[in-house]
Amino acid sequence: MRVRVRRALDRVMPVTLTGLTRDAWLLFLTRFLRLFAYGSLSVMLVFYLVGLGLSEVQTGMLLTLTLVGDTVVSLLLTTRADRIGRRRMLVAGALLMAAAGLVFAGTSNLAVLLLAGIVGVISPSGNEVGPFLPIEQAALTHVVPAAIRTDVFAWYTLAGAFGTAAGALFGGVATQALQQRQVAPIASYRAILLIYASLGIVLAILFTRLSRASESTSGGGNEPRPEKMMRLFGLGRSRRVVAKLSALFALDSFGGGFVVQSFAAYWFYLRYGVDPGTLGAIFFWANMLGGLSALVASKLAARIGLLETMVATHLPSNVLLILVPLMPNLSLAIALLLVRFSISQMDVPTRQSYTMAVVSPEERSAAGGITGVARTIGASISPVLAGMMFARPSWINAPFFVAGALKIAYDLLLYREFVSVRPPEE
Repeated sequence: MRVRVRRALDRVMPVTLTGLTRDAWLLFLTRFLRLFAYGSLSVMLVFYLVGLGLSEVQTGMLLTLTLVGDTVVSLLLTTRADRIGRRRMLVAGALLMAAAGLVFAGTSNLAVLLLAGIVGVISPSGNEVGPFLPIEQAALTHVVPAAIRTDVFAWYTLAGAFGTAAGALFGGVATQALQQRQVAPIASYRAILLIYASLGIVLAILFTRLSRASESTSGGGNEPRPEKMMRLFGLGRSRRVVAKLSALFALDSFGGGFVVQSFAAYWFYLRYGVDPGTLGAIFFWANMLGGLSALVASKLAARIGLLETMVATHLPSNVLLILVPLMPNLSLAIALLLVRFSISQMDVPTRQSYTMAVVSPEERSAAGGITGVARTIGASISPVLAGMMFARPSWINAPFFVAGALKIAYDLLLYREFVSVRPPEE
């Protein structure tokens, strides 16, 4: 019976996935559940905070400090994961996620919310925050062959996109359904936060099921490495490459932070009066298209290279981002946003695969963590600026223009700096 089931799965599943280990499948599941939680929260987080009585400026400040806290947590956990244990660090991150959700649901005190946002793990964007992504990527790189790494990362990205999309749809539909049953808006948003916290606990349990094969097995050889740098950041030979990548990724995320999903949803509400259920549907399809594009990215990268795929797909998507607020009606704005999402995420699996390929194997968690922290730092600065723009009705379109221009600059600089740095398989 098992043999028949296995053969049936082999016929319908992509070749890349048929040989994945139990650890790899478990990491796909944790990615989906985590992004489902992030997506459900992102659609209603700004509405919830404004409903608590916070101004747009205070909301932007809270989101900024939340991302700053996620940065510190990620740096502390990822730079120690290869030495202390990847499973332990993932469990710790999941528990911090659960704690943050519970505190956000239980108080309206700004000081307590700030503390929970800084110490815990909260995603205002629907995208990855905290220590999870770099540690999971490092673990995946250990348990899959290099020849299929980019393909696996593309499917891993797709799993996350499906999670974000399903979460966004669920968050929007669930809150609207509760409100139609005479539940107060603030209570409907609080229900999503409690689900978010519950999923954090589920993730902690799942991470304990990973095997030792997901842990770092390389001692790094006999080459001398700067011990102080290793103690602080877990990096040695790869530090120059990681430093350059981190600076560029920070610029990209700084631009993206002006249009995080929570603020993008709020923009549709301010500009067109879109209700939460419709917002959930919009971002469901946006994230679905973004996830599916990851599969195209892996095929394109096999033909033209990882770096070229990153730039060639990301650059036009940022031009489209600038055009979204220039559309004369809601239908065209949604259509352009969806077209933009259909290519904007093609750089994600290629970027992740490229980073893992050009650093030393024993430094992958640290490299992923530091570049991820750089992205979070960049993204953490801009929401407070975006909040100031949203506080002025005449400025609500400005975040799209600023984000697009900064992200275009990132694309051009990335290609110039790394065109000669090739992954081993290329």
